[in-house]
Amino acid sequence: ATQSAIDSALEQHVSGAAADRADVLRVLENPAVKETAARAGIDLRRAASAVATIDSQQLGALAAQARQAEQALAGGQSKITISTTVIIIGLLVLILLIVALD
Repeated sequence: ATQSAIDSALEQHVSGAAADRADVLRVLENPAVKETAARAGIDLRRAASAVATIDSQQLGALAAQARQAEQALAGGQSKITISTTVIIIGLLVLILLIVALD
């Protein structure tokens, strides 16, 4: 492979990981997520700082969950459903577990 092809692939990987991190962090900033985390006793600051240390494969899975949670919260729902709460708590716990196990 040429150097430009390698550079291009590396740039795509880095920008994909940056987009995944941004998606996860955006969901963690959602007021409903903050409220759910507080009720569950989960430290969002720790979860947010953990996002920076997660490898790209784990990050991809977390970002998919974050996008699912974001879709569930979309549309200005003032009340989150049980399934949305489960998704949010699952996302937060998964972030903390990944960091604890590494």
